[in-house]
Amino acid sequence: MAFLTGQGISAKTACRVLRVTERGWRAWRDRPMSQRAIRHAMLAGTIANIHRASRGCYGVRRIHAELVHGLGIEVGRDQVATVMARAGIRGLTGTRKRYVNREHLLTTEDLVDRNFTASRPNQLWWADITEHPTREGKVYCCAVIDVFSRKIVGWAIDMRQTTSLVLNALDMAIEARRPVDTVVHLRSRHAIHRLGIY
Repeated sequence: MAFLTGQGISAKTACRVLRVTERGWRAWRDRPMSQRAIRHAMLAGTIANIHRASRGCYGVRRIHAELVHGLGIEVGRDQVATVMARAGIRGLTGTRKRYVNREHLLTTEDLVDRNFTASRPNQLWWADITEHPTREGKVYCCAVIDVFSRKIVGWAIDMRQTTSLVLNALDMAIEARRPVDTVVHLRSRHAIHRLGIY
């Protein structure tokens, strides 16, 4: 009795062309599925359901997240990618965001014309934040310096590097100096902002 392959070719002919023994082919055919193959078959069904539920949108990363976090299945992303590739499942490819170099664009007006000097007090202030490690964690210190005298006119300390840290240091400087004219405040060495004080 001649066994036929899926293409209608006899097994004997196929084994002769592929240079494998008929006995080895029968052993391969009758061999039970490995644990890995069974797991891949189960994953393929679950992945197909997730992909269908997402209307064909989900790719490897989102399907992996749904398997791990949504269904609690422990599986690696590479294994998900392998199963999806074998099953011909693909997600929608989005357009890649192009990087735009904005270094040459002016984001603020240069109020000091790159001249970081002052001819009188309360004309130009510069602020900076420093980080200090302690036994209880990091501590951030913001200091406001009068460029004319190089004196610290305001400061604040906090466990977090937030906007309120800088605002508290500026409030101390305003309370201590009480300037009557407009002060130019340098937030950093590159970004320059006007601080209007009345």
